[in-house]
Amino acid sequence: MWVFKLGGSLQSDPALLGRWLALLGTLGRGRAVIVPGGGPFVDQVRAAQSAWGFDELTAHNMAILGMAQTALLLRSQHGALQPAVRDADIRRALRAGKTALWMPMELLKEHADELTGWDVTSDSLALWLSMRLNAERLVVVKSCVVDPALDLPALVQAGVLDARFAAMAAGAGCAVDVVHKAALDDVAAALTGGCRHAPA
Repeated sequence: MWVFKLGGSLQSDPALLGRWLALLGTLGRGRAVIVPGGGPFVDQVRAAQSAWGFDELTAHNMAILGMAQTALLLRSQHGALQPAVRDADIRRALRAGKTALWMPMELLKEHADELTGWDVTSDSLALWLSMRLNAERLVVVKSCVVDPALDLPALVQAGVLDARFAAMAAGAGCAVDVVHKAALDDVAAALTGGCRHAPA
């Protein structure tokens, strides 16, 4: 099982986002789980928190709903994706030969915990899910430039990944790749077994 975090910023490039969904909806069937980023929906949460001054727990829950909105958008663009809320739903979708699309509604919180706060974004939530599912690999797809020479702590320092990501990844049992959105061919080759190593 591979988990793919599609950055919310991909919404600004519908054609490329469509190619990613087509790739994962075909070659990823039975093995891929898509985690949606929040994109402009979560940007609105940040703006609203700045204007209204509400607490981090409220912002977290609103951001989770933003991720769910992105998931609905992705499903509208590729109807073969199978929405899944719980771990069991994800595994059931994969067993049925589908590509699972995570709806992170179980992360709505009544009390703050280690997953609430802006230092944990959808990137770290994708890693958290990968660890829960005992996934083989997490692929984080970014719109910004990704220097392949940088390790995870350096990518955190560069602002490519959130503040908690590297520390969480240190205890993860899965491989982690951070790739630019143009890496479609590399990911396709990896999914079809065309290369033995991580996507470039």
